[in-house]
Amino acid sequence: MLHSVSRHARLAFALASAVLVLPLASAAPAAPPAKAKDAMLQSIVGGADGYWEAALDIWGWAEPGYQEVKSSKRVADLLRDARFEVKEGVADIPTAFVATYGSGKPVIGILAEFDALPGLSQAAVPYEKPRSETTWGHGCGHHLFGVASAAAGIALARAIDRGEIAGTVRVYGTPAEEGGGAKVFMVRAGLFADVDAVVHWHPADHNTAGDPTNQARIAGKFRFRGKSAHAAAAPQDGRSALDGLQIMAYAAELLREHTPDLTRIHYVITSGGEAPNIVPDFAEAYYYVRHPDVTVVREVWDRLLECAEAGAMASGTEVELEHLGGVYSLLPNQALSRVSLRNLRALNDLSYSAEEEEFARQIHSTLRKPEPVSSVSEVFDRTGKIDTGSTDVGDVSWVVPTTGIDVATWVPGTPAHSWQATAAGGTTIGRKGMMLAARALAATAFDLFH
Repeated sequence: MLHSVSRHARLAFALASAVLVLPLASAAPAAPPAKAKDAMLQSIVGGADGYWEAALDIWGWAEPGYQEVKSSKRVADLLRDARFEVKEGVADIPTAFVATYGSGKPVIGILAEFDALPGLSQAAVPYEKPRSETTWGHGCGHHLFGVASAAAGIALARAIDRGEIAGTVRVYGTPAEEGGGAKVFMVRAGLFADVDAVVHWHPADHNTAGDPTNQARIAGKFRFRGKSAHAAAAPQDGRSALDGLQIMAYAAELLREHTPDLTRIHYVITSGGEAPNIVPDFAEAYYYVRHPDVTVVREVWDRLLECAEAGAMASGTEVELEHLGGVYSLLPNQALSRVSLRNLRALNDLSYSAEEEEFARQIHSTLRKPEPVSSVSEVFDRTGKIDTGSTDVGDVSWVVPTTGIDVATWVPGTPAHSWQATAAGGTTIGRKGMMLAARALAATAFDLFH
């Protein structure tokens, strides 16, 4: 029988419908003054050294989701020093914060992430070299993400001071994007209730805008419990938890043939026993189910639960489920995406120095599908596309009109969640991408204020 374990991280797919028209009302001029916008962007460039120092600190700490104590504080302190009102520990999450500047409408939110990934420790060199001080690494570039978002927020705050825009800018420190789904809790806590629009970005190996959708996801750990015995002397007395898990896994493999297109089922076995001569009395597997349609995700997940029950029944064991949350797919907003696409194209000035090209050449020798370095000068429109990943930004997008961009902070052709991405994120390649992202976010928000 399948038992359910309650947990703080038990996430629901219960979010309101989206509003696709921005209810913006501002005292700012109808036409955005180009000089004011340029001055705002130059202020970001002027602070580049300090922002890069903060990003490198977070890159070095490489803290796990919900444990980003130093990283969260580093980003929050940047905003606090810029006279933002910072509220930490929001939504009962110690490393989540909301930083606010200005007053009145419109309220424009900027998302900031800072969590790292396990097993991706890597020095900032173009060959595989884990760092000795940690096994974690920023293989998704969230050290760049959080700092660039803070930089954009600070530039907008100074524009408010100068009277060039009117309203409120709010930076959200959002922990544990990598499977932890903190934004879901922050949405449920009402932290986005008065927000008119949200902008965000993500590190990548290319520059894109256009707001595609992506994959909704449910996750959970299946724990099988049986009875240990001597595997040679008395195997008949044992009930193998590992057998139950393997039966579930085999059933799930057969299930793949009978799921809708674009479905993804992936898992790891996190525990399978201690020694081969002992029948395992405990085994655990960690599963994800993904699809762009949340309804399909629910249906496939229900069938996966039946696979687990079958494994327990056939092996004479019991299985329990720890729900580890779920996230919606991104809800595209074409009106906002036109603004972010226009700004990213106008501002993209990425190019590599000779030293960076040599770094890229060495990284390319380790990649399955390297792409031309020159592609960093391009911006690709992803409108109407379906990305393969999942993010809790999706939950935000169903309650607030949201737009996002990707910016090249890794060598073209580099996959996310790789040592190559971690390495590039600690170099000037990551720095250049981070600063472009900060300017593009600020420019997009500036236009929305107007």
